Amino acid sequence: MTGDEERLRRWRMVLGGAAAGDGFRELTGAEAAMDAALGALYDSGGDDGQAKGRSAGLGGSAPRVARWLGDIREYFPSTVVQVMQQDAIERLNLTSLLLEPEMLAAVEADVHLVGTLLSLNRVMPDRTKELARQVVRKVVDELERRIAQKTRAAVTGALNRATRVNRPRHADIDWDRTIRANLKHYQPEHRTVVPERLIGYGRRTSAVQRDVVLCVDQSGSMAASVVYSGVFSAVLATMRSLRTSLVVFDTAVVDLTEQLSDPVEVLFGTQLGGGTDINRAIAYGQTLITRPQESIFVLISDLYEGGVRDEMLRRVAAMVASGTQVIVLLALSDEGAPAYDHENAAALAALGVPAFACTPDMFPDLMAAAIERRDVKAFAERATEEGAGR
Repeated sequence: MTGDEERLRRWRMVLGGAAAGDGFRELTGAEAAMDAALGALYDSGGDDGQAKGRSAGLGGSAPRVARWLGDIREYFPSTVVQVMQQDAIERLNLTSLLLEPEMLAAVEADVHLVGTLLSLNRVMPDRTKELARQVVRKVVDELERRIAQKTRAAVTGALNRATRVNRPRHADIDWDRTIRANLKHYQPEHRTVVPERLIGYGRRTSAVQRDVVLCVDQSGSMAASVVYSGVFSAVLATMRSLRTSLVVFDTAVVDLTEQLSDPVEVLFGTQLGGGTDINRAIAYGQTLITRPQESIFVLISDLYEGGVRDEMLRRVAAMVASGTQVIVLLALSDEGAPAYDHENAAALAALGVPAFACTPDMFPDLMAAAIERRDVKAFAERATEEGAGR
């Protein structure tokens, strides 16, 4: 196939059935099957709910949807399948079909699907729940493999650097950093460095060095953030040098810290949807902070406050004044910055607490910076630039 023919083929796929016979060759075989799968999703359903262009559609038929799911998994790569599934759920209102075990077994598991399943948790029939847990566990295990090693390495390194001392015992000397810090004292005649200052680490201890409180908005728009927050919290909870707490909220506040040994239980302990009372959630989070100077409070929310806004801001100001490191993330997901309350974000920035979206890959380094009490504004700027480039 020539380059021109390939371009025409791609344009025919993009334009769909409306372009058939309009200078494009007829599709056959696998191409026709791919076009039909795309048309079933993207060529149906106008503003009035009636099909436009090609009459294909998924409708509400479970067998038809199951066949379609099989087709897209055959003809498209996994990343494309996940996008098409999410579009099908949103565009064609197929959420209720995920309550059927047969349907659930057919879909490609990803973070968005987990978010949808969590939103259906309270209405899910018993015969579907066990399979739903298996789907969620598969995604959670994949996420843990992706983030656990980097998170532990970044946090452990930050904790070690935070406990570095300048008068270490011989066994605790960090020779690499000591030599680099004293290169100006190199003695050519002796071919050695005479260190003026020793750099080392404090003795390793099982004592808790930092308290971390993650306070997560579980409104419907925060689904992916809830999933990533649950997994990150479970990873952080395995580190003895941290005391990690996880709080989720809508208009009520739920402490899921006791479930952190199993991130799947954590996620099924959430309830996506409902209103938002950030002030109430922060008030509870404050009760978990007993060592302000050694504490990191991470609020993950789009900042649409349904509670008392002024009191919420006063509470944040009080935490900052006490020495607590406060971080506000508008999202913890791969999607970039969502819709959020710009006025509240600006008010927080005025308190010295920038609010920004953070990708899961950036989160370990962000936590390391917080542990070392470095300025996180650089992360905010970097995240904003990355979001603008999406």
